[in-house]
Amino acid sequence: MDSIKKVAVVTGANRGIGFETCRQLAKRGMRVVLAARDERKGRAAAERLRKEELDVDSAPLDVSDDASVREFARHIAKTYGRVDVLVNNAGIMIDGESGGGPAAAGVMQAKVETLRRTMEVNVFGALRVTQALLPLMSKEGARIINVSSGMGQLADMNGGSPGYRMSKTALNALTRILADELKETGIRVDSICPGWVKTDMGGAGATRTPQQGADTIVWLATERDVPTGGFFRDRKPIPW
Repeated sequence: MDSIKKVAVVTGANRGIGFETCRQLAKRGMRVVLAARDERKGRAAAERLRKEELDVDSAPLDVSDDASVREFARHIAKTYGRVDVLVNNAGIMIDGESGGGPAAAGVMQAKVETLRRTMEVNVFGALRVTQALLPLMSKEGARIINVSSGMGQLADMNGGSPGYRMSKTALNALTRILADELKETGIRVDSICPGWVKTDMGGAGATRTPQQGADTIVWLATERDVPTGGFFRDRKPIPW
């Protein structure tokens, strides 16, 4: 293990914003662990980045499964011994999956099981991984970055996609709680909104590239003078 390099963990990283975040962090000299639920897809994604001569490994991780998270944490501890940056990127958007698309799914039509599944990944998954990796995080200068969404902003809350909206609002609350409880440790915790990004989730009509979506994540991971407990888009604070 290279003890000089910082170690970054990115969840849900075999494609889209997570994949691009891995690329950009590795380009900045970090050793990156690309975590993915599908082990085969994770290995293939990491291999693509290694062909760019980037220091990226892969590891299987299902953030909704306690045993998977425990095994992932054991692997990180044994292989790397530390975590300097944690990007909780894994997330799902399954409102209206039975028809009509996410935007057509109103709260009165929402199935509780759909809401539960969304919270399990988008909120409890981020909490599980953070709890498991926190003992490995350096107490000065470590970063936890939660990939949220403007759809979770209470200041501009609308209808549609209730599971996704509520989960991102709850993820923002988790960010604030963690930031407060860890403020004496030097570990900084922030949320980001990547904007509407061309990914499998965002769709072809989205207005931003994965590179643009990953930019604020990478900025928070590498910039020194950013306060903890904030919500950011395009490197600027936005309302909760």
